[in-house]
Amino acid sequence: MSEKPLMPKATAVWLVENTKISFKQIADFCNLHELEVKGIADGDVAKGIKAYNPILAGQLTREEIEASSKDNNRPLVLNKKTLDIKSEKKSPRYVPLSKRQDRPEAVLWLIKNYPQLSEGQIGKLVGSTKNTVTLIKNKKYWNSSNLHSKDPVVSNLCTMVDIQNAVDKANRRIARKKKELEKANRKAEVENIS
Repeated sequence: MSEKPLMPKATAVWLVENTKISFKQIADFCNLHELEVKGIADGDVAKGIKAYNPILAGQLTREEIEASSKDNNRPLVLNKKTLDIKSEKKSPRYVPLSKRQDRPEAVLWLIKNYPQLSEGQIGKLVGSTKNTVTLIKNKKYWNSSNLHSKDPVVSNLCTMVDIQNAVDKANRRIARKKKELEKANRKAEVENIS
């Protein structure tokens, strides 16, 4: 089976303890060996693993479990609708106090090395505000004289992939603006001629 539930062993423990589903069905669903599931039932395998309820997790429905309990040949089917974890919004990353002074220096580094990035993009990359980025860019930041540019990747504030994606996006934005400007200039020339 290609798609397996989250925490397969813990799910298998719950299914063994709370359902009448066969060991083979549980093994197939959790991507485990049938003997491993039998070992869970005997108490030899998965000692100390807390049971994980697949119904509360949204991986199985009660109807699905009941249908498979009545028919030993019917496989359990993972409820895919609620298992779309990758699309969850990225939560803000915590930056330890010791690393926070690295942010302005990382901003300075990005300004020097990637001038095409917007203030918003730089702020997003290092977890700073757009206002702070603008102040550093205009050399009006309160501690500007003591700032030394420092690579944000080395400071672990972002990855090189994040920077590359932001640069690509900025380059596309610049190219788009250039095309719009050329189009406006051509239109103005045409109007001047006629």
